[in-house]
Amino acid sequence: MPNKINIPPDKQAGMIYALLAIAVLAVFSQLIRYEFVIIDDPVYVIFNRHITSGMTADSFIWAVSTKYADLWHPLVWFSFMLDYRVFGLNAGGYHLTNLLLHMMSSLMLFWLFHRMTGALWKSAFIAAFFALHPLHVESVAWISERKDVLSAFFWMLTLCLYVVYTEKPVIQRYWPVVLGFVCALMSKPMVVTLPVVLLLLDYWPLRRFVSAQKNLLRQIKEKSPFFLLSLLVVIITLYDLKASDIKQYPLDLRLANAVVSFAAYLIKTFWPVTLSIFYPFPDSIPGLRLAGSVIFIAVVSVAVVRMRRRHPYLLAGWLWYAVTIFPVIKIVQISSDAMADRYHYLPSVGIALMTAWGIPLFFKEESYRKKIMFPAAVLFLAMLALGSWRQCGFWQNSVTLLEHAVKVQKDVYVLHEYLGHAFYFEGKSQEAIAQFNQAVLLNPGYARAYVNRGNVYAATRNYDGALKDYQTALRLHPDEVDAHYMRGMVYSKTGRYQQAIDDFNRTIALDQNHARAFHDRGLAYFHLGRYEQAISDYDEAIRRKPDFTLAYHNRAYGYFRQRNDVRGCPDAHRACALGDCDLLTAVQQEGRCR
Repeated sequence: MPNKINIPPDKQAGMIYALLAIAVLAVFSQLIRYEFVIIDDPVYVIFNRHITSGMTADSFIWAVSTKYADLWHPLVWFSFMLDYRVFGLNAGGYHLTNLLLHMMSSLMLFWLFHRMTGALWKSAFIAAFFALHPLHVESVAWISERKDVLSAFFWMLTLCLYVVYTEKPVIQRYWPVVLGFVCALMSKPMVVTLPVVLLLLDYWPLRRFVSAQKNLLRQIKEKSPFFLLSLLVVIITLYDLKASDIKQYPLDLRLANAVVSFAAYLIKTFWPVTLSIFYPFPDSIPGLRLAGSVIFIAVVSVAVVRMRRRHPYLLAGWLWYAVTIFPVIKIVQISSDAMADRYHYLPSVGIALMTAWGIPLFFKEESYRKKIMFPAAVLFLAMLALGSWRQCGFWQNSVTLLEHAVKVQKDVYVLHEYLGHAFYFEGKSQEAIAQFNQAVLLNPGYARAYVNRGNVYAATRNYDGALKDYQTALRLHPDEVDAHYMRGMVYSKTGRYQQAIDDFNRTIALDQNHARAFHDRGLAYFHLGRYEQAISDYDEAIRRKPDFTLAYHNRAYGYFRQRNDVRGCPDAHRACALGDCDLLTAVQQEGRCR
């Protein structure tokens, strides 16, 4: 990587900023045309009433207090609320926000290493590596992974502020660093390792242990607010952690998977092929693969420790990678995936650091570095960019994403279930049933696949098929909420209202906040002529979902059946304000409501 080019250094830096921005736009701008995907996006945005209700006092309180979707990340919710205010449910706007956050993180990463080391082109390589790597497409392209790009933005900002602080360590510069870290923690708990990374930067390249004549204990004391904040977020994250998947995998298997995944991420760093949105947790790990991973990790670890005096950047990079990936290495198992592309996002900087400073060690001659390393680096980054551009193409919509996934990961029942969902939402019922059939074939004990296939049968009025699938699901998982609820819906549609009420009762017992179950039980009561009970259930539905249009409509209808226009008319007006004016128009024509 050349140190001299016939362009002034300040203009070289400006040129790199511009090229980085252009490269990110060239690779990722296609995402702006893409859609939401069915995995997590409905939960995070589309059907999340706290997001779609806008920036209100209630939504603010919810954002800072909830662990909805299993994590505490209030700034993610705020960012989605802002996006909804600007873009509504236009997915392109959310993609644009992710893209801009990724771009700014890449630019700050270049500034960070250039400021710390003065090595222009090595710093540029690290930033471009981070900006263009195919493993990072998932973090940028997946709207629900806003937590990745948002936390990375504040991570980079915190490190940049820290470098400014170290140049003149005064309290006025210290607290902005703490504030940046608080914002990072409020974006994703994974950043709890940042205090350790600050210590690594003190070791190299800032060399604060030597230049400031401070020992490790004093450096840790300086970082004590950061460590305390990290501990607080760890407690918040682990408190009331859903452990259903932890029970499936014994500790020895999780530890083995952690070792193998640690090595697998490194392999994918330099050979990023067969990427998928889901990598299933294995039932077993071959001993040879485990042994190979252990040996590989041990050899690299011993090597960087032995070379730490002459080449401290190798140890700094290796520890950056190891420390930052540790929280997501799946020793604590809260899902059924073994690893994920998005977990490579921040840890990759450590590998980029080792590559940028380590490869030149093999080329002692300056001329070789110019003639070989610079073109090789450009070619390598171009290949990464091409791979990312291609990987982005799979994120056009749910079907393209999951069709690619089932080709890459053969015979994974979860992926077939997701693809079935994707086909169903596109109105392709037969294709959806075929995918749910495959999921059931691969895992006959998977209750969700039966529920989802039953939903397709119900939507196509194959009520016998739907009931059979719901009953199978409940035999496998008696507390499956959706199976009870959807079976109740089928019973209601086929006139078996008391059986429907029994299922809605069970649904509500399992989920006290299931607004639709209250509403649909009320509808069943209404059909049985039990209007008071129906109206009471509509009350409960509206209490849980204040913008529930159909509940207002049906409660008004219930009041009108009781000849109670005083209460019925306001509900009819409210339903009309929410978009359903049919009932109001009808009663106005009868002269019953103004």
